[in-house]
Amino acid sequence: MAYFTQDYLTFLTELESNNNRDWFNDNKKRFKENVEAPFKAFLQDLIDTASAVDTRISITPKEAMFRIYKDTRFSKDKTPYKTHMSAIVGEGGRKGMKPNGIYIHSGFDSFGIFAGAYRPQPKEVKLIREAIASDLDGFQAILDNKDFKEKFGEVKGEAHKRIPKEFAAEYEQQPLLIKKSFYVNHTFPADTILKDNIVDICMEHFIVVQDFGEFLYEAY
Repeated sequence: MAYFTQDYLTFLTELESNNNRDWFNDNKKRFKENVEAPFKAFLQDLIDTASAVDTRISITPKEAMFRIYKDTRFSKDKTPYKTHMSAIVGEGGRKGMKPNGIYIHSGFDSFGIFAGAYRPQPKEVKLIREAIASDLDGFQAILDNKDFKEKFGEVKGEAHKRIPKEFAAEYEQQPLLIKKSFYVNHTFPADTILKDNIVDICMEHFIVVQDFGEFLYEAY
């Protein structure tokens, strides 16, 4: 089913050019009806479908969804609103930040599905590296999976400038050990969110990325 009308994207596009409280307050009813409400309905069906695959997912759309309001206290950019809607469909939702779910990012300019460990804590980075180093072949087999490569491509993430000493030998076989983040993503056109089969599209990627996410999850 289609959850969204064209005004979902139109609103986010207009917000990009009118990112101020007066404009948002004048259009708040429109936001509630054409952006927030359908996004919650979409999330509910996605959560229901995903939880049938992974029973650890027991969350509400509210627990999955990030607010559109920005925290500008420590940012040079003082615009008050995000120009996208986003959520984590996984164990614990947005507060869990577990690497075995998916992050949905729906903006005026693109729609993206992300998975993995984005900016994990240093102790978590070390645990991930240890897990990879102890099972180099198993990790590589996940990366070489045809469907994984087709939908997500390569693992991304910021890297250290130097190879960690304790992983120098394993680095020769697995260069990803230099990374500080371990995530993948697939970016679509923005109007993908308007498709009737958007839940199916998300689930196809959710299922394909499970082995990768579970490997990182087990490392923690």
